[in-house]
Amino acid sequence: MLNPMPKIFVYDPPTDPWLNILHEDSDIVVLDKPSGLLTVPGKDLALADCLEARVQARHPTAKVVHRLDKDTSGILLMALNKKALGNLGSQFEGRKTKKSYVARVWGELEGESGRVDLPLATDWEHKPRQRVDFERGRPSQTEWEVIAREANATRVRLTPITGRTHQLRVHMMAIGHPILGDQFYATGEALAAAERLQLHAEMLSFFHPADGLERTFIAPSPF
Repeated sequence: MLNPMPKIFVYDPPTDPWLNILHEDSDIVVLDKPSGLLTVPGKDLALADCLEARVQARHPTAKVVHRLDKDTSGILLMALNKKALGNLGSQFEGRKTKKSYVARVWGELEGESGRVDLPLATDWEHKPRQRVDFERGRPSQTEWEVIAREANATRVRLTPITGRTHQLRVHMMAIGHPILGDQFYATGEALAAAERLQLHAEMLSFFHPADGLERTFIAPSPF
């Protein structure tokens, strides 16, 4: 059984550092987003502070190209003009980008690598959660590779083939190894094992919209 949705949501995003910029030029900004900070603002005024707003204070034309969950940390790309936004958006949509995540999951995964192929759909009764749905779900695939083994957990590298909402989190939960500290999909010891979601976007590779050359950025995992 999944955790009940929290009745009181307190948004207290980290502020130090205010921004962690890995690279910026006339077309793009590459950032390392901390866990606990929204990528874009929420509907409530209390959720106005977000990575996009912070970058727009520095670059007013900045727009997000893709998103990370609030509790996921790691590399996030923003575009500084419409041409760059269209170019990069097409790369994500056409799966021309490459990205990988580091996660710590509950228990001991059998084997050294594998693929999860389970269709995902919105769990309308428990939004924003997602669920495995063989009737209405969209095709979703995630590759995993063991990096290290711990006493009650496994450190893995996750490579999403598709880009569904909460894909990595739901796929790991569905195969019996929820990500540690996941307040939506982990329970009991797996939930209590970490103060924050143990999921980090470590690597992103794309073709720069200005010259077409491939760029790769890496942000080491903070856990």
